[in-house]
Amino acid sequence: MIPVKVLAVRYLANAAPALCRQLGAPEGYPSLGLLTTDCDDATYIALDAATKAAQVQVAYARSFYAGAANATTPFAGEVIGILAAQTPGAVRSGMEAALAELERVGFRDAAGVPYLAHTVSSVGTFLAKEAGVRLGSALAYLIAPPLEGMYAMDAALKAADVMLCKLYAPPSETNFGGGLLAGTQSACDAACMAFA
Repeated sequence: MIPVKVLAVRYLANAAPALCRQLGAPEGYPSLGLLTTDCDDATYIALDAATKAAQVQVAYARSFYAGAANATTPFAGEVIGILAAQTPGAVRSGMEAALAELERVGFRDAAGVPYLAHTVSSVGTFLAKEAGVRLGSALAYLIAPPLEGMYAMDAALKAADVMLCKLYAPPSETNFGGGLLAGTQSACDAACMAFA
């Protein structure tokens, strides 16, 4: 597994209401936790894990253009994720869960081609909304470079009884492609194996 590098973690115990609103934090969630890393997709999975471990919501999560190798500053990386909570303690708990998940999730390398094929056995609020599925559903999170990603998505869809919930058609901000597939956990595992 290619390890994810956490670049920065910062906390705002009581962020300005105007900032919270613009970022999409729910009303009454003024405590924010900001995270940047060098891997967007693993970070999205980690942010989702935070919503299952603590009373937090993902207020904002966006990839940066051109990927981590072309980051503009030392702490920019490839993605920013912002958790929101009602209290500073809750947002710290959520961030700790996200950081722990980043130790377990990452891209793999196949002859110089990086890819992510990961089963989320039970999605939290963030990925449930992203994929348009029920909370607790299983998802296969699949990402690779553009050509390889589309070719492997076809293999994954044909190999298992899964539904294509979201296609990340290339080019994305980071010039990769893939998607989110829903099904039973075993079907998602089979889709991940076919994608790899």
